[in-house]
Amino acid sequence: MVLRRILILVLLCVVGTSFASEKNKAKAERDSTKNLRFSILGGPGYTPDFGILIGGSALFTFQMNMQDTISKRSVVPVAFAFLFEGGVNLLVRPQLFFKEDKIRLMGKYTYVNTTDNYYGIGYSENKSITRSDSTTSYSNSMFQINPIVLFRIPSSDFFVGPVYDLRINKITDPSKGVQEDPYYVADGGESEGIDMLTSGLGFKVSYDTRDVPANAYRGIYFDLQFLQYATIFGSDYTFNVTDFTYSQYLRLPRLGERSVLAWMAKSSYASGDIPFTQYPSVGSPFDLRGYYKGQFRDKSASAIICEYRHMLNIEPHNFATKMLSKLGFAAWGGVGFMGPSPWDIDGVLPNYGVGLRIEVQPRMNFRMDIGRDPIVGNTLLYFNMTEAF
Repeated sequence: MVLRRILILVLLCVVGTSFASEKNKAKAERDSTKNLRFSILGGPGYTPDFGILIGGSALFTFQMNMQDTISKRSVVPVAFAFLFEGGVNLLVRPQLFFKEDKIRLMGKYTYVNTTDNYYGIGYSENKSITRSDSTTSYSNSMFQINPIVLFRIPSSDFFVGPVYDLRINKITDPSKGVQEDPYYVADGGESEGIDMLTSGLGFKVSYDTRDVPANAYRGIYFDLQFLQYATIFGSDYTFNVTDFTYSQYLRLPRLGERSVLAWMAKSSYASGDIPFTQYPSVGSPFDLRGYYKGQFRDKSASAIICEYRHMLNIEPHNFATKMLSKLGFAAWGGVGFMGPSPWDIDGVLPNYGVGLRIEVQPRMNFRMDIGRDPIVGNTLLYFNMTEAF
């Protein structure tokens, strides 16, 4: 009952904020000299990962050069949460387009200062560990800088460029279960905690024909990334991570002008002296929504997801129909695979869920997703700007 009330309150806050800002957004859109558009939605909420919180999402879109008619609008989504029990979580995932889309600046920038959970390594271990203050809990202060610079290969839709990843973790107050974990001990973890720094350099190759990267209606996206973490880069650990992603988008005009079928396959594999915090995992706002973040991790983690997205096809004749035309929904199903290698699978992780969509800018949606984890029986809630993939 408490969770239901919180969800209703969050929904009212989100919709109310969207409606209240409609007049201001319309005025900004009429003024062609205004390049920057921004939307901020939020309020009280609840997630099983962090409990009761004040959180939300902000979305900034703009042209890097108003005279550049080829580059897509740059997108900077920001997710934030302030926890009632203390702590903060901030995530920024920019997509910036320069020089007639010849240069792209991507990446991820994160600051976390919260209570986190670590369930061990391997499917059997992850599945059997009960989440609690004595088995999985620890305090985590983490800062990540992950810039990606991509250069278009002339006369093609291929991009290539360098990737850098820096993560600084300060772990304190590890629970008894974390202290006794063999991977935590092997990393140098003690009863007081552990400080960890990983620094890696690598490259990314991508192929992109999406019409709008933040909310594609059609096109293909392929991505291959390799990162080498080593002491020469200042890292405390020497290991490497290879990530692969393929996604495709198909418009379904017979079901509506803004109806899309999207599917994605992704895989991550790590080898070497991997710190326990950076084993590949599935379960996040951007893949299998419904699994606790980082609960299922091993040297190899993969996922396949298919999602149907539908915005209501209502002509905006008046205020009510205009508001309804900005609403939509999504439904997805997927499955994850994990094990010591991509060819040695220990666990299969089914997943499904539904979500609400609110258009806050043209082709830019706020999403509220509810995902189900049938393995452990969790149902988790997510708030984000832009689509999951």
